[in-house]
Amino acid sequence: MSLHLFDTATRELRAFVPRESGKVGMYICGLTTQGAPHIGHIRFAVAFDVLRRWLETAHDYHVTLIRNVTDIDDKVLRKAADAGEDWFALTYRNERLTTDALDALGVKPATYEPRATGHVPDMVALMETLIEKGHAYAAPDGSGDVYFDVRSWPDYGSLSNQSLDDMVAAEDADPRGKRDPRDFALWKGRKSDEPLSASWPTPFGSGRPGWHLECSAMARRWLGDEFDIHGGGIDLRFPHHENEQAQSRAAGLGFARYWLHNAWVTVKGEKMGKSLGNALEVRHLLEHTRPLVLRYYLTAAHYRSTIEYHSGSLDEAAAAVERIEGFLERAARRGEITSPTDAAAARAVLPPEFVEAMDDDLGVSGALAAVHDTVRAGNVALEEGDDDAALAAAVRVVAMTDVLGINPLAPNWATSQDATTTAVEVALDALVRARLEERQSARQERDFARADAIRDELAAVGVAITDTPAGAQWALVRTNGSGPPSGTGKEG
Repeated sequence: MSLHLFDTATRELRAFVPRESGKVGMYICGLTTQGAPHIGHIRFAVAFDVLRRWLETAHDYHVTLIRNVTDIDDKVLRKAADAGEDWFALTYRNERLTTDALDALGVKPATYEPRATGHVPDMVALMETLIEKGHAYAAPDGSGDVYFDVRSWPDYGSLSNQSLDDMVAAEDADPRGKRDPRDFALWKGRKSDEPLSASWPTPFGSGRPGWHLECSAMARRWLGDEFDIHGGGIDLRFPHHENEQAQSRAAGLGFARYWLHNAWVTVKGEKMGKSLGNALEVRHLLEHTRPLVLRYYLTAAHYRSTIEYHSGSLDEAAAAVERIEGFLERAARRGEITSPTDAAAARAVLPPEFVEAMDDDLGVSGALAAVHDTVRAGNVALEEGDDDAALAAAVRVVAMTDVLGINPLAPNWATSQDATTTAVEVALDALVRARLEERQSARQERDFARADAIRDELAAVGVAITDTPAGAQWALVRTNGSGPPSGTGKEG
């Protein structure tokens, strides 16, 4: 089966065929850096990180990923004014917080991350083309505003499947200069209460770009007139992506060949957002949740499915992560886990059911089912003393979780405490093994009271014992997602 993706524009599952063989150009709308990122913001980056990894690993594409930074818009200026600080200081601080959050959650760096403020000449050139083609006009009142004429483009509304007559007015600029209330702003003339630093000179007057124009100009600059995939949150489909597509194609650009949109993270049925008071900032969640657990949580649902956050969500994710970690740690004690060294090696060990699920519009639920099935089979192999089968299963688990960005053995999850943790684990393993040997001797002498006492002593300090045909297995019992890794030993 070839890779199929759900294209929002055609509202159907389409076989993915890149514009250029062996290469994929992908643009995803990054954050407007008006505030610190919460998990609702970050979900898009995790979802498209999984897509990128799958394109690179399973299909051997060279992916150019552009993720923009919207560092100037109405919200940025308003937030900065309310805080009494420079708008560029506010946006830069939040840009760094966003980068920190993406790094913490194992999202691969974009090929390039352009800022809107760095692409004003590209935007001016695009506006001039639209005006020349009769699809845009400068406001007649001399305000410096420039608008896209939606009635000049018959295909307007096709991405969001709407009729123009059913649309509400675009509330993004003073309507007095518009020919039609639904015309949207390409450029906003400077207002008297806005800082001089937030405006740029153009042939139409000083001002700043409209939100929609920014992305069209940046996508064209870094990916060309036509590229493969445009992604972002479902809330961007209209008006943002609709307007991007209209202005780009009206200018004669092919623009995006496939449109992909991820769903929201909700709390009590409502979209997560600061205005609702239900935002969960990544930096605060990571104070008590392991980054790997949060990444797993955001990865586990299909990208087009809504994630409903509740108090036990991260506990469920932590338990799933611990099952994977526990198996890999037990397997590592039986021999070296030879992780795939490149995409070709990974493809060779990916189970067919995992590949089939991922090629079906990134079916992560089926992919994770394959991961956990392999973990269970590997644990059975360990219990039966079949080390070769267990280590082969571990290699498959590493390859699959690497694609999903949740491989516990990946270097990005390492911390400065790892060296200390490893030393503690070695010491703990030696101590537990000694106690297990005592327990085994007691059982051989039929002193079951002493054997049970040793088991109880270990359980009291969080060491669980499981008797198997291959010997006693031990593991640390965790109570949350932030504890140390499990350890295992084999009696005798």
